[in-house]
Amino acid sequence: MLTVDSFRAALGDHHPNLLPDVEGQTRAAVAAVLRPGKDGAEFLFIHRAEDPRDPWSGHMAFPGGRVDPRDADPLAAAVRETNEEVGLDLPTIAEQIGRLSDVAAIGRGRPMNMVINPYVFASSFLPPLIPNYEVAAVVWVPASFLADHRNRESMEYQRGGLSLELPCYRYRDRLIWGLTLGMVDELLSLVVF
Repeated sequence: MLTVDSFRAALGDHHPNLLPDVEGQTRAAVAAVLRPGKDGAEFLFIHRAEDPRDPWSGHMAFPGGRVDPRDADPLAAAVRETNEEVGLDLPTIAEQIGRLSDVAAIGRGRPMNMVINPYVFASSFLPPLIPNYEVAAVVWVPASFLADHRNRESMEYQRGGLSLELPCYRYRDRLIWGLTLGMVDELLSLVVF
């Protein structure tokens, strides 16, 4: 069974690939939040609200967003954005248990001048979540579901007249794919042999 403790232990030995700052590049940060569930660890995902200005509009994602000038660093941005998006005050109810590799952002099929810093948190108790206008739904997904490659599917992605088959998970009619799937895969690779 994949427990929060198994992720905590695996992240203790993990050395993520960190990308250097580049002039003109922006940073964003996300919080992969784990909690114990009846069948092991569960991940918190948000289903982003539809917004034509958002390059990840309507996608499943970890809570987070752009680092802004009032943030001390990307970790502070992940904490602030998680509080804004789902009303979760990470410093009071969770422990940061690790960090994943930086991700060069892609939005709407195109590279962006942005790097995403993923942080991993664990909590044994989470209060009810209060999504804001940026979040259409909050979804807890069992790590065991994501670790079972029989649940892995492919989806058709179309951009600029091209059609691509991309890997994904479909959990209760919600697709987990793209940048978020890459983060999930890295995290699971640390605990699934």
